[in-house]
Amino acid sequence: MSSRRGLEIRAAQPADAPGLCELLASAGLAIPPAQLAARIEALRQGSGTILLALEWGPPSGVVALHWFSRLDAPKPAAQIDVLLVGPDDRRRGIGRLLVKAASQAARVAGCGVLDLVAGPAQPGLDAFCRATGFLPQGARYERALRKSAD
Repeated sequence: MSSRRGLEIRAAQPADAPGLCELLASAGLAIPPAQLAARIEALRQGSGTILLALEWGPPSGVVALHWFSRLDAPKPAAQIDVLLVGPDDRRRGIGRLLVKAASQAARVAGCGVLDLVAGPAQPGLDAFCRATGFLPQGARYERALRKSAD
């Protein structure tokens, strides 16, 4: 997709699952490679994409987004579910490049807006979001559709 000083941003393939598992594990997201490969393929076949930032070795960063039609807007919306840069690769502009690539993918898909779904409070997240053009848009609520088996 794009390249900058040895850093490549490209769409993830199911074969990228093992390296992506390492990156996700650094953020506490343990997903078995086979399951991750299936999720990558499902997004590729559906309305979304996963973009990787690669230099050498496992991915340095990842952004996962999907798009959907909205009743209250004439164009679809894109939503970033995961935006992660490895701990050793932060503060190098990789997150900004991933947001830029995600924005381009959303525009190509015909979207009119890009949302970022943020998890629990993370130091520096608000400043990063504002620096990359995101503005707060209210609270988000979530409800499970099935009772957990716990």
